[in-house]
Amino acid sequence: MNYMSWMLFLSNMIVPATFAGILLFAISKRQPVYDHFVEGARSGFGTVLQIAPTIIGLMVAVGMLRASGALDLLSMALTPITTPLGYPSEAVPLTLMRLVSSSASTGLLVDLFERYGPDSWLGQFVSIMMSCTETVFYTMSIYFMYIKVTKTRHTLTGALLANFVGVLASLWLANMLYARP
Repeated sequence: MNYMSWMLFLSNMIVPATFAGILLFAISKRQPVYDHFVEGARSGFGTVLQIAPTIIGLMVAVGMLRASGALDLLSMALTPITTPLGYPSEAVPLTLMRLVSSSASTGLLVDLFERYGPDSWLGQFVSIMMSCTETVFYTMSIYFMYIKVTKTRHTLTGALLANFVGVLASLWLANMLYARP
């Protein structure tokens, strides 16, 4: 078995092995595994009901941004700033949407893949960027709403700064690893 086959086998077995390990540990401690599972599922369902209004609000806002053309307008306004910095203007809408919604940004990612190809420099760059950034506003709204945090202090500033660094690191990595046209 070569190295790559071994890594694929290992990555495919991580989740089932973890699940089996937890199950065996619980059984060895004589815990009512099924009862705990049902209790956790019930609690999870309650959480979904609590955060549903926030998720629906974010989805509506994202839909309005895309349908109204506001995202394209904002992207065009930022292009004179991003182009001299070597930042591809095609990636600006994805970069902005990534802050708000993972599913919407994945849709924009697929659009870029269809237009330029996943193996193009731009495809490689946006792939790296998607893994180096986070949906800041979505994550903060969901988690802070759920635990009832009202004073976020410096969380938003820190999260946006971390995202910005992730975008810059993605650009640097793409330029270092792939030939730019």
